[in-house]
Amino acid sequence: MTMSDYLTVEQLGIKLGGRLLVKDISFALPRRSLVALVGPNGAGKTTLLRALAGLVPSQGRVTIDGKDLAGLAVRERALRFAYLPQGHAVHWPLPVRDVVALGRYPHGATDPQRLGPHDAATVDRALHEADLIALQSRPVTELSGGERSRVALARALATQAPVLLADEPIASLDPYYQLSVMALLRKQADAGALVIVVTHDLGLAARFADRVLILRDGRLTNSGPPDLALAADALAEAFAIEAFRGAHEGQPVIVPWAAR
Repeated sequence: MTMSDYLTVEQLGIKLGGRLLVKDISFALPRRSLVALVGPNGAGKTTLLRALAGLVPSQGRVTIDGKDLAGLAVRERALRFAYLPQGHAVHWPLPVRDVVALGRYPHGATDPQRLGPHDAATVDRALHEADLIALQSRPVTELSGGERSRVALARALATQAPVLLADEPIASLDPYYQLSVMALLRKQADAGALVIVVTHDLGLAARFADRVLILRDGRLTNSGPPDLALAADALAEAFAIEAFRGAHEGQPVIVPWAAR
């Protein structure tokens, strides 16, 4: 841990249903960074993200800005962590703008129809960043899966939390919006946030992330800058694959090529 670290995880373990899903994980992360959390299916990525958001019990210690996560009230935690889960299921035909406005709830904005000027401006900015202005009056239940995923992202952005936890935010998006969303998350990190993204796209992780964490069987097996964490031996160990590696316009290119 250094003075610049904002989020620290020490010997984190997570047991659910009698099974130990995450085992003795430790790391420390600064703000103003985008961290890609990668690993095979069942590695514990989503479970780890949910534990950081305080949604599942865990052993060990998590601190944010020097404060113990276990000691924070629910509202204080919601102000510090914006959590974007997988799935984006919405069961009520709320307008897109109202769903995005729910991101202001931790700040005391309990009625999406009666936002104060600052809350309304924040929601407008989130809608613009997620390219949803044209859809803001549409019932969210009428949108495609990809559109709903952008609504969920905009809701998380509207929270303006210093830590954004995004679980596979590009999984249901076409290539244009995959790139757009990753660029937007990169922009959030550059503006001062700590963004942790679960993704299976190793190429986009290599291109956009400052740091990559690799989980396998609930353990942290590799951590570091993308060129080191996603080296050939690390990919072979974690995913049992070989990958094409190159560069384009000064950016790394990784394409999974063959199963080993």
